[in-house]
Amino acid sequence: MSVTTLDPKTALIVVDLQKGIVGFPTAHPAADVIAHSAALADAFRAKGLPVVLVRVTGGAPGRTEGPTGGGKPAADWAEIVPELGPQESDIVVTKQQWGAFYGTDLDLRLRRRGITQVVVAGIATSIGVESTARSAHEHGYHVTIATDAVTDMNAEAHDNSVERIFPRLGERGTTDEIIKLLG
Repeated sequence: MSVTTLDPKTALIVVDLQKGIVGFPTAHPAADVIAHSAALADAFRAKGLPVVLVRVTGGAPGRTEGPTGGGKPAADWAEIVPELGPQESDIVVTKQQWGAFYGTDLDLRLRRRGITQVVVAGIATSIGVESTARSAHEHGYHVTIATDAVTDMNAEAHDNSVERIFPRLGERGTTDEIIKLLG
C-alpha cells in the first residue's frame, strides 16, 4: 500500500546514516539514500516536526554465525553524515543494538512530543531500519517507510524487508510522496 496520510504529529527517524556505515557497499547507492533522507529531514524541519538521527556505537553481546564488525572503528565512525546535520532541534539517539528503541529513551522522547506516527529511513534495510520499524509498530506508532531512502548491504534482504515485512508494519512511500503529504 502506498502511503495514504501522515498524522499531524509525525516524526522522521533516520537510522545509522553515519560515516562508518555509509561507506559499506550497498544494494542501492548510499549517496541517493543520504540525499533522500536529507530532503525528508529538511521538509520535516520546515514543518516544525521532529527529526531523529540515530547512530550505532556498539552491538549486542552473544554468539552469532555472521560477522559482527570486530576491530577498532575509525574515530569518526559514529558521526552523522554532514548532509543530515544534526541541527540544534534534532533528537540524536545513540544505540547499542540494531533498533533505535531498545535500550534508549526514544519512545519517551517521542511520546512527550505527542508523536503518533514515524517515517523511517536509513541503512541497513533488513537490520537497523527493520528493527526500528518493528519496534515502532509494537509501541503503537503508525509506521511509514521511505522506500527510496533505505538500502541494505544485500539486495535480497532489502527486497524482502520492503516487499514482505514493511507492508505488515505500516505503509510505504517515496520521499516525494511523503513530502507531498507534509504539505
